[in-house]
Amino acid sequence: MPSEDAATQLDVDQILADPDVRIVVCCGAGGVGKTTTAAALALRAAEQHGRRTVVLTIDPARRLAQSLGLTELDNTPRQVKGIDAEASGGELHAMMLDMKRTFDDVVLQHTDPAKAAEIFANPFYQAMSSTFAGTQEYMAMEKLGQLHARGEWDLIVVDTPPSRSALDFLDAPARLSRFLDGRMLRLLLAPARSGGRSMFSLVTASFGMFSRVVQKVLGAQLLTDLSGFVAALDSMFGGFRQRAEQTYRILQARETAFLLVAAPEPDAVREAAYFAGRLREERMPLAGLVLNRVHRPAVGSLDAAESLAAAQRLADLGGHEGTVEVLRAHAALAQQAVRERQVAARFTEAFPQVPSVSVTAQPADVHDVDGLRTIGAAVSRP
Repeated sequence: MPSEDAATQLDVDQILADPDVRIVVCCGAGGVGKTTTAAALALRAAEQHGRRTVVLTIDPARRLAQSLGLTELDNTPRQVKGIDAEASGGELHAMMLDMKRTFDDVVLQHTDPAKAAEIFANPFYQAMSSTFAGTQEYMAMEKLGQLHARGEWDLIVVDTPPSRSALDFLDAPARLSRFLDGRMLRLLLAPARSGGRSMFSLVTASFGMFSRVVQKVLGAQLLTDLSGFVAALDSMFGGFRQRAEQTYRILQARETAFLLVAAPEPDAVREAAYFAGRLREERMPLAGLVLNRVHRPAVGSLDAAESLAAAQRLADLGGHEGTVEVLRAHAALAQQAVRERQVAARFTEAFPQVPSVSVTAQPADVHDVDGLRTIGAAVSRP
């Protein structure tokens, strides 16, 4: 895997072929081709490098399933048929995180059936497992940890949410620890740990005004539901935290490679730089930057000013309308390419030791395996 001392050009094939790299995490802003890049890399790892690969998408977009020719993706890895991996011996599987099902599976794995039924019936659990902020990112950590622990994959490729949400993915263990250690939680756990006395009698006796304020803000029923939820999960909390922190350590390890995905646009490059800074702070292995949808003029030696001047001379002569339009279109593309290089330079100047690769903009959206192969080859070119 490339280190911070690697050459400027990113060698993605080196990462995909490295048997010591077991996890590739693709992250970046929304709308930059991150999901497509993740799928393309997973496909290339299977076809070209003979690796048994699974790609996990956390992005709610469904394009990954369509690109891989699957009718749907769910919480179980599904093998992708029709890939050209017979010679290499690789396999490709794909799945999409189902937040609630992952939470349910964790509960079933770490409690007895009666306790699991109690938890599932709790209204607070039903809300938290489906809609609460941060649950998706934590469950993504759980699922990644599960896939890694099973040991049946040579490579796991993770497609994260847009980068600020992906930072929640990184922050999930710390946020969970703060929640578990919080004063509010300790108060809610008090009834269960004191022999089952009612939430209100215990807290009212001990905390008086606190109880009245909380009950007024949350409502009696919600507070009861929350207390029951916390008490039911009390025995599981240590396991939640331990597994999340273990997965976090895996993300810091040599077996993981983070790839930033961006487009040559100010917001996307700014997000990539922000994420790169966080990865550096967290001592996580940033392998490089994939810059998607880059525009390149067909004739690089003809700059925009020369093209516009030639177009004007032909326009003055008359009778060369077609050529004039081509020259003006070339000038516009050349100007766009210059702007894109200037935008991309903001990242490379801030992180000069991070290798990168540019992928030329495609004429159409990727919607099948052939399109993914094209992207994979473009990303991985030497």
